[in-house]
Amino acid sequence: MCLGVPGKIIDIDADGVMATVDFWGVRRQVRLDIIDEPAAVGDYVLNHVGFAIRRIPPESAAETLSLYEVLLQESGDDVMTADLRAEIAGAGEPAKAR
Repeated sequence: MCLGVPGKIIDIDADGVMATVDFWGVRRQVRLDIIDEPAAVGDYVLNHVGFAIRRIPPESAAETLSLYEVLLQESGDDVMTADLRAEIAGAGEPAKAR
């Protein structure tokens, strides 16, 4: 199963390839080269293994974040939650171009 985690873009490098994204206070570098549409500082994106795979429409961002917060708070030791926490914590090295 693929798991994407929403985060807010805090900064984008001069080349527009790497972004600093905030995931509930944890900041990680995320690649923007495969995202479905251009993103800017302040936008929310769905991250999967260090790549932004989708820009979250502004009208959906609050609802999406709320759903993830419920998942994190109520699921205890659920395997999906462990994956989500690992993704947020940024386990492993930052993603590199393939």
